Amino acid sequence: MTDIVDELKWRGLIAVSTDEDALRKAFADGPVTFYCGFDPTAPSLHIGNLVQIIQLRRLQQAGHRPLGLVGGATGLIGDPKPTAERTLNDPETVAGWVGRLRGQIERYLDFDGPNAAQMVNNLDWTSGLSAINLLRDVGKHFRVNNMIAKEAVARRLNSDAGISYTEFSYQVLQAMDFLELYRRYGCTLQTGGSDQWGNLTAGVDLIRRSEGESVHALAIPLLTKADGTKFGKTESGTVWLDPELTTPYAFYQFWLNADDRDVSNFLRVFSFKSREEIEELDRLTTERPAARAAQRALAEELTTMVHGAEECARAIAASKALFGQGDLAELDAATLAAATAELPRTEAEALPLPPVVDLLAATGLAQSKSAARRTIKEGGAYLNNTKITDEDAVPAESDLLHGRWLLLRRGKRNLAAVELKA
Repeated sequence: MTDIVDELKWRGLIAVSTDEDALRKAFADGPVTFYCGFDPTAPSLHIGNLVQIIQLRRLQQAGHRPLGLVGGATGLIGDPKPTAERTLNDPETVAGWVGRLRGQIERYLDFDGPNAAQMVNNLDWTSGLSAINLLRDVGKHFRVNNMIAKEAVARRLNSDAGISYTEFSYQVLQAMDFLELYRRYGCTLQTGGSDQWGNLTAGVDLIRRSEGESVHALAIPLLTKADGTKFGKTESGTVWLDPELTTPYAFYQFWLNADDRDVSNFLRVFSFKSREEIEELDRLTTERPAARAAQRALAEELTTMVHGAEECARAIAASKALFGQGDLAELDAATLAAATAELPRTEAEALPLPPVVDLLAATGLAQSKSAARRTIKEGGAYLNNTKITDEDAVPAESDLLHGRWLLLRRGKRNLAAVELKA
């Protein structure tokens, strides 16, 4: 067994816990059965959820037993949002999302051996529960003054939107999950984000009141970015784990483009590299930031972890080819489409194609046609990684990659795409 508390603290993965000394002892005496819950409020998990999934995997690798809970019941209600009521999804939709999320989580856990993981669904113990039994057996252990003091509830109570009884009761259901898992599997630890602390401690209190036992809660800090923007969001939206919602190329690029001020923290939270390896990447970021060694290591590890080695290799090849370090013609159509989707772009309605000067201006690589001509004259314009020397050059149909795209570049790093719509 491994005492993992120091490792988690070094990685910045403990925002708050119920009793650190008691938790450290529980890990040392282990194995500890623990759980984290994921609500199916969308058809996929995102990289914010990946923080929790990796925590499950990290604790399992330290010798402890994870329970991955997908909330078929709580997903029908929804955890209170900070600003307004959630839109309730129909049961059939939620049931479909339960299966999708379960499949995503299972990829990261080991279901064999002495500390084999297990997936659970809280609909199993709530679907047959009557309102009377819920109020008598569970509700009697809750104090309303404590419930309204929870941060998420208090914020909504003080807003114009208020809060419905449905969402107000969410913490009762989540606390009941902890109680049921304690009774069924001997689960004594719940993990989650720091924004869930009120719900986590509600479960601890419920077990203490109903069973007379002490259990643990551990919250991970919410990730923030140095530039003040929200973690896990890009200009094109949320970074999902499902490749149909966020392509492997876009996923790879998200990590590759991490700010130097953020990459060290991201490595500690997401990577399974050792402390020595991460500290060496920290050193390289400080001494040779242009090489982006830490970002490349992070992007490769996480893309391989989430999408597999083959998709990671395609993303790397596309990233290199776009900047003239590989053959664009060797990229398959799906990877090229994903790569161009992340770029400034314009559309050509039909053949013949417009002159390169027009395309440089239309994509924003040049502020005007005259500026585009100067770029060509100075040797800074490229079409599909080939330097353009003729100011009147017009792309041929044969230049279209997969019969559909052109890649324009100004200088070394300014890219744009042209798509033929006809």
